[in-house]
Amino acid sequence: MSQYHIKNLEEYFQVYRKSVQHPELFWEEIAEENFVWRKKWDNVLSWDFSKPELKWFEGAKLNITENCLDRHLHVRGDKTAILFEPNDPNEEPEHITYKELHERVCEMANVLKDQGIQKGDRVCIYLPMIPELAISVLACARIGAIHSVVFAGFSAAALATRINDSDCKIVITSDGSFRGNKTIDLKGIVDKALESCSCVETVLVAKRINSEIVMKKGRDFWLAPLLEAAYKDCNAEIMNAEDPLFILYTSGSTGMPKGMVHTTAGYMVYSAYTFKNVFQYSENDVYWCTADIGWITGHSYIVYGPLANGATTVMFEGVPNYPDWGRFWEIVEKHKINQFYTAPTAIRALAKENLSFVEKYDLSSLKVLGTVGEPINEEAWHWYNDNIGKKKSPIVDTWWQTETGGIMISPIPFSTPTIPTFATLPLPGIQPCLMDENGDEITGNQTNGRLCVKFPWPSMARTIWGNHQRYKETYFSTFKDKYFTGDGALRDATGYYRITGRVDDVIIVSGHNLGTAPIEDAINEHPAVAESAIVGFPHEVKGNALYGYVILKEAGEGRDQDNLSKEINQLITERIGPIAKLDKIQFTSGLPKTRSGKIMRRILRKIAGKDTSNLGDTSTLLNPDVVQEIMENAL
Repeated sequence: MSQYHIKNLEEYFQVYRKSVQHPELFWEEIAEENFVWRKKWDNVLSWDFSKPELKWFEGAKLNITENCLDRHLHVRGDKTAILFEPNDPNEEPEHITYKELHERVCEMANVLKDQGIQKGDRVCIYLPMIPELAISVLACARIGAIHSVVFAGFSAAALATRINDSDCKIVITSDGSFRGNKTIDLKGIVDKALESCSCVETVLVAKRINSEIVMKKGRDFWLAPLLEAAYKDCNAEIMNAEDPLFILYTSGSTGMPKGMVHTTAGYMVYSAYTFKNVFQYSENDVYWCTADIGWITGHSYIVYGPLANGATTVMFEGVPNYPDWGRFWEIVEKHKINQFYTAPTAIRALAKENLSFVEKYDLSSLKVLGTVGEPINEEAWHWYNDNIGKKKSPIVDTWWQTETGGIMISPIPFSTPTIPTFATLPLPGIQPCLMDENGDEITGNQTNGRLCVKFPWPSMARTIWGNHQRYKETYFSTFKDKYFTGDGALRDATGYYRITGRVDDVIIVSGHNLGTAPIEDAINEHPAVAESAIVGFPHEVKGNALYGYVILKEAGEGRDQDNLSKEINQLITERIGPIAKLDKIQFTSGLPKTRSGKIMRRILRKIAGKDTSNLGDTSTLLNPDVVQEIMENAL
């Protein structure tokens, strides 16, 4: 029996039992048998959730790129590692073999070294989904620099915040990006961001859309000539198991985004292990995850997990509806995709379109379908299962987070019987539990609670960059000696888990976690706005959309509300990015508040979702009359 590749339900239960009864031994065997190490560990695990501190494979030395690239060169050097599918279907796809990828990563690593980047320095990567993005990530890991990828849909202000927080010395970007039939001026966004970033010394620019851009002398350099001149080999920096590999920012429910720090060895072991099992990848499969590398899904399941397994991983630059709504399925047919991993938002959008967009393509190569980013609703699950998987390709509804580094709860295809909307069972090594409001663990099944994890797993984020206290308060202070996910969950009679949504002020919109506080801060900067409150409401494509309740200052009360709404959304776009724009904005004279001044978001959520049958007792509010006013004017 291979613990590394689980093939049936009986095997899953055997492996799972071992993983929770003898976790150190379990992960030690996985690590020893499936990866290359420069030096073995002295200790598998030490941990203390009260601090919180944890270390996996302490004392081990390695480089993750030797596991993702070098060790494959003899056995699969000519195999496609990255299959790049461009935005324009008429542009030729690019097949980058393991040998070519190794060479290109080494060249990029040498360029970074020539620019003075050393082990431990932070490198910000703000690139579209082109090969240079994956290559830059791996080049940083090659030389021990810490990469901080920022999704290229974020605004200049959001980019600047992330660059300054981790004190990045260099930014890697491109002249621009293609998005369907539009182009986006990425270099212009970077230039604006850098007006408030004194830490950045160098900007390296890849050419993608061939636009006219301004290059600042002494700071900005075209990447292509530097790569051309670079040496094609680069020794891998020997890293300690617990050295940081990357920082990735996630929205907090308050204020600043949180720079989650992932370290080298544990993250490598867990992302590779989960990739192999959740997607049941075998040697000649072609695997496609449609996410952007700007999110954790892209880090773990486009770059590190697949490459550590010697897989062929597809990078898609485009969008699902360009040139038409059949684009995903055209790519599946063209490249004979075997595993397809996307977001429920995309599935819902595709399901609204005519089935002819699906039916004209041969999808028979598909073996496993996956979803990520939020729980998938039943209607979308059935559409995906019936029309894309043809009822023969199991759907893995995966639950995990930026903070967890890898998939935590998911079916194993062809092993775990699936139920629509359920993430099903924890993966080996994961010990979930449900907690009640009093901080007690809820035993037994058929119950609801707050989802926690009571034992460490290798790919846990170790801290928040520069703010360990915030890490402790956010994840380890709600329930003693437990990691609190911020999600609610239901456990059914068989022990299957269903994620019921966030329990904090984070709203999942199209799979993106958006904290309400930063959006409210942006709105409140408008000179006509006195106060605002954001809630989510159900949306048939996005899952949730954003509803804003806005109180105006006297000066703003006579203003045209349509123009005001546009200005508010423009402010949000500038401060955070277009992903955080509000679908509905209701202007109101007040907000329902407790006598201590706390906004009763529960009431606002119900009104936004058109569910006003039971608002609870509003008589104790500071201003109960305002509830009636908000209900009468609800959009």
